[in-house]
Amino acid sequence: MGARFEELDWRETEIGAISLRRRFDPSLRVEVYEVKLDDEFLMSSLFTVAEVELARLGLAELSGGDLDVIVGGLGLGYTARAALEDRRVRSLTVVEALGAVIGWHRDALLPYAAELTSDSRTRLVHGDFFAMAAGDTGFDPDAPGRRFDAVLLDIDHSPRQVLHPGNAAFYTPDGLRRLAGRLRAGGVFALWSNDPPDDDFIAVLDEVFATTKAHVVSFPNPLQERIATNTVYVSRLT
Repeated sequence: MGARFEELDWRETEIGAISLRRRFDPSLRVEVYEVKLDDEFLMSSLFTVAEVELARLGLAELSGGDLDVIVGGLGLGYTARAALEDRRVRSLTVVEALGAVIGWHRDALLPYAAELTSDSRTRLVHGDFFAMAAGDTGFDPDAPGRRFDAVLLDIDHSPRQVLHPGNAAFYTPDGLRRLAGRLRAGGVFALWSNDPPDDDFIAVLDEVFATTKAHVVSFPNPLQERIATNTVYVSRLT
């Protein structure tokens, strides 16, 4: 065990000051990695169950092999690593808007980062997921218009609580139709949300996709001594 608390990185970005911290929790006897944006906690290694389930639930809807997958938002890397555990995945493109977050992984500041960065199937792309989803080029600048089998998204807190006002347009029928245009036939869009299932948003998804399921993922919150929940939406094209 190292220092009780350590700030591993801090820097200003276009959306605020982002920092990566490591601390030892004496009550749980574990090292905890946390990301803050200004004074707001964005993510913690204590709460990763739903991030893993985002990949597992999304990919479970697909049959066949040689899957090409997009992950929107790298974060602490749990969704991306869970996707790589599915041996059907042929390629994994992770789109992250903050170069600092990609650097944390490449510099191995996070545990298990090498599992992601050393896998030949992985490509880390520094870019704006929402601009790529809406633009003409798409998610692969080397192959404009390329389509994928699955898009797994974990960037905003929820469709109603976005990190930047410009992200809100993505969660409309027009925004999701553009995203659907990046998918192959039968492709899957899966989304993590910190909020309970939202019937209005499910109705929006139903305008674009053939099927939609809202999975409530439960996990223990040791800090509050209760069971917490997140939502994973999984939508599929025909």
